Amino acid sequence: MQAIVRDIYVPPDVLRLTDIDTPVVRDDGVLVRVRASSLNQGDLDYLYGRPSLTRMGTGLRTPRRHGLGFDAAGQVEAVGKSVTAFRPGDAVFGDLTQHGYSAFAEYACAPERAWARMPASLTFEQAATLPQAAILALQALKGGKGLVPGARVLVNGASGSVGPFAVQIAKAFGAHVTGVCRTDKMDMVAGLGADEVIDYTKGDATQSGQRFDWIVDVAGNRSLLEWRRALQPRGVYVMVGGSTGRLLSCLVPGPFVSLAARQRMGFLWWKPFRKDDVAILAGLIDAGKVSPVIDRSYPLREVPDALRYLEAGNARGKVVITV
Repeated sequence: MQAIVRDIYVPPDVLRLTDIDTPVVRDDGVLVRVRASSLNQGDLDYLYGRPSLTRMGTGLRTPRRHGLGFDAAGQVEAVGKSVTAFRPGDAVFGDLTQHGYSAFAEYACAPERAWARMPASLTFEQAATLPQAAILALQALKGGKGLVPGARVLVNGASGSVGPFAVQIAKAFGAHVTGVCRTDKMDMVAGLGADEVIDYTKGDATQSGQRFDWIVDVAGNRSLLEWRRALQPRGVYVMVGGSTGRLLSCLVPGPFVSLAARQRMGFLWWKPFRKDDVAILAGLIDAGKVSPVIDRSYPLREVPDALRYLEAGNARGKVVITV
């Protein structure tokens, strides 16, 4: 089969499409013929081996695994003898974060628990956008627990990979949603259902005078103390993305800031592809309340171009790889 591979931590230009062996199906494994994948910020982090915390789990000097890609959607090709949930021909999607990072390939094999049946209304390309970004957005909002109708939610970084899902999910739970993005993406965010949109090139959401019950910070470009000004006294701030420095600023002072202010401020400890989250997400999709936003698609051989496009920060929604 053909797959995108690398041997060292490299920029996108060094990636190559080559022939490798098709994975062998184990007793608990599901072999999927990949029809589509999608890009995440995590793909760039893993590609470059950044932050340094990433290398603790993937290899300090060189990556332990040579593939790339977390999100996959396709058709079941074969199953192991202990698999009961799927059979050949089933349309599935899955998260390979803990199972080999190998979605940019013609076939992917992972344990049964890594996969779920695709919502019937979605194409393979649409389903491939869900496993990481949509689940991150859902977990950042705690599956709607704690959100009351009319709660004021702010999504910082509302136009990229995770943000569009966060806007739609918050609206589905009855929140009043404010999205933060740059000028040329404001119409898109408004079209997702945001009640208000702030152009970060012209205004600062932390100094607008507004107070929010819940802040989902995908961009990670402000300090906790700055966001504290925009948070209600018992509000919730969740950092989903950002630099290593921003991450550490949440891990270390976050609990102390929370105690001092009675606000809950911290980093999202993501739990990949939990079945209850997948079920909630599928329900929202089936109800027409959440729809994947795809910016553009690239064929498998053009994964380097797709990664460069994502890295440039111009994507409006998800970037998809078709196989």
